[in-house]
Amino acid sequence: MTRRLQSDYAVLAADVNELLPELHRAILAAPSGLQPRYAALLARTYRAADAIADKFGYYDLSARIIDLMQTAALQSEDDLLAGSVAYVRGEIYFASQDLDAGRRMLTSAADKIRVSMSEAATATYGTLHMRAAVMAARAGSALRARDHIEEAKQAARQVNEGVHLGTAFGPSSARIHQLALAVELGDVGDALRLASGWVPPMAMPAERRSHFYIDLGRAFHLADHPARVLSAFREAQRIAPEHVREHSQVIDVVDHLELITRGELRDAFARFSAGLVKSQGRSAFGL
Repeated sequence: MTRRLQSDYAVLAADVNELLPELHRAILAAPSGLQPRYAALLARTYRAADAIADKFGYYDLSARIIDLMQTAALQSEDDLLAGSVAYVRGEIYFASQDLDAGRRMLTSAADKIRVSMSEAATATYGTLHMRAAVMAARAGSALRARDHIEEAKQAARQVNEGVHLGTAFGPSSARIHQLALAVELGDVGDALRLASGWVPPMAMPAERRSHFYIDLGRAFHLADHPARVLSAFREAQRIAPEHVREHSQVIDVVDHLELITRGELRDAFARFSAGLVKSQGRSAFGL
């Protein structure tokens, strides 16, 4: 889990390759009382595998892995783990751009959680609304996006910032998602206000911290401050290089600014662009 949250994909791929067959064998060989525990470990391992598939653009493989993750979560008999699977399943809807259906799926999963049950339950509820907020914003539904982020912020106030069932959540994570919402909705003033004088805490996982600087760079792009875009993206790259190098939003912004800037700044964007890997939405089955 730590390697996934730190965007250490190369090492993660090797670990997952060894763990998956071992965990499947363990479930088959274990007495019935231990099978749910091994199934929960299997679900978390499939989540790590999905992070790699989704990151590198193998969206059909990602969808298949998420189905396997869901099966393992059901075997675990852990309702909150099922909620975390719904959070991951949101990736499918982002990839297909079926955003309203994805938002409804996340909302339905959140509605099944008894928030008062535990801190993990509150955090899972909050993460689902956090992701639903981004989906609504990307679909252009500002009111729904703000409703969802308010639900997430309310949940965040009741938990400690940290990693809950594999997802970073808490007040700082909610703030980073609020910045993402502002950027998706084109509200430059709100985006820059949210980022002004604030940095994500060092204890936060690298991937989430780098997200903050990616969205800050996108906000500076909307505000027509290309030098600040480059500075923000460089910081995101410093924190989590494997996360940034294939990030589609980073690539889109850098490609655009490389075309319209001049002189030393254009050269700087060209050098930054040379370190990016531009995926073509690959298919694991050659489609």
